[in-house]
Amino acid sequence: QTTSSTLKGAIQLGIGYTVGNLSSKPERDVLMQDFYVVESIFFPSEGSNLTPAHHYADFRFKTYAPVAFRYFRELFGIRPDDYLYSLCNEPLIELSNPGASGSLFYVTSDDEFIIKTVMHKEAEFLQKLLPGYYMNLNQNPRTLLPKFYGLYCVQSGGKNIRVVVMNNILPRVVKMHLKFDLKGSTYKRRASKKEKEKSSPTYKDLDFIQDMPEGLMLDADTFSALVKTLQRDCLVLESFKIMDYSLLLGVHNIDQQERERQCEGAHSTSDEKRPVAQKALYSTAMESIQGGAARGEAIDTDDTMGGIPAVNGKGERLLLHVGIIDILQSYRWVAWHFCFLPLQDTVSVHRPSFYAERFFKFMTNTVFRKNSSLKSSPSKKGRSALLAVKTAGPMAAFSASQLPSEKDDTQYDLRAARSYPTLDDEGRPDLLPCTPPSFEEATTASIATTLSSTSLSVPERSPSE
Repeated sequence: QTTSSTLKGAIQLGIGYTVGNLSSKPERDVLMQDFYVVESIFFPSEGSNLTPAHHYADFRFKTYAPVAFRYFRELFGIRPDDYLYSLCNEPLIELSNPGASGSLFYVTSDDEFIIKTVMHKEAEFLQKLLPGYYMNLNQNPRTLLPKFYGLYCVQSGGKNIRVVVMNNILPRVVKMHLKFDLKGSTYKRRASKKEKEKSSPTYKDLDFIQDMPEGLMLDADTFSALVKTLQRDCLVLESFKIMDYSLLLGVHNIDQQERERQCEGAHSTSDEKRPVAQKALYSTAMESIQGGAARGEAIDTDDTMGGIPAVNGKGERLLLHVGIIDILQSYRWVAWHFCFLPLQDTVSVHRPSFYAERFFKFMTNTVFRKNSSLKSSPSKKGRSALLAVKTAGPMAAFSASQLPSEKDDTQYDLRAARSYPTLDDEGRPDLLPCTPPSFEEATTASIATTLSSTSLSVPERSPSE
């Protein structure tokens, strides 16, 4: 059995070799066949003319679609040397509170990347998604969908361990006072007693409804940007027949942290070493929904660490870190797990269109609320008024009056949202149209390759079936 330390070492050796090898090759446009290339290199423990000696068992390292993933990393402003430094220079940190999937999670010491082990079917599904994923990222890098930076496989001792490198949604340098995994379902969606006993539990939908009935209140501009982003992302996921995804929500409570510091007699933040923000473009929550900055520009989020300013029902100031996770679930091979359950609206897994509709409705009507009494902060550099100015730390992200009043009771749903004024109306040709193309349309050019036009196409079934 491959131990965690062996796996971490093999990942770092393998990525170090494959990224270094790729950097010696000239850059070029991504071709259709690039999505299906798999490169393999053998790492004997005694070393070879290509690989260094190491103290692990012999292993083989596979890199999937190296040229395509190099393009994705470049799209997010990740240089090869920064990618190598983050992943290979310092030991990887294993997260002690992994998800229910049983996957192992590692985070890089600089908080930039998450490495997650995935099942064979998930890795296979990601490979098939790559052409459509490429198309969507190319048009719309600002998304709450996972940013995939690499897909690899370590073969050792007769086992295949597949890992994916992704963006880190919840930076460790920011204390998350609350953490939620939300699907928009209420069927068995409450954190277990065992989960609640953890030092940093992950709560679920019913916990959110019970503990935060007023929801999380955002100013009008931020709420609008978030709704538009969720709308685009849900329609993209639906078009790919993806379901059972979640919104990972981390809540940093500024007022609670100030109270904790006062109790501990800590110094003010001005006397402390400031945490370093993530470097990858569009990696933070605020960058993911912010549409006003020119494409490729860095956005100043140092004082909020990229969190989305919000207020809870008590009027406390919050910073939200959000992202959509667990998207590598195909309707075709997930639905059978639930085929013996009563198919009610509350069950977590449904056909993709229903799942997307319910997910979007729950997020925009229950979790996030528009509060017209909250004012957007003016931008320091004349950009869209979605971000806090860098004047007085996180305080600048909030207006003086923050009591939860004048709530917006408008009901939002995914179909009605199709007529939303999109960011395209603001001269943003780099964003997705309101209705994304289907997977089949997105991959028409790939028919001649190993991916058929029907490999991800499954007939829509009604819940009664």
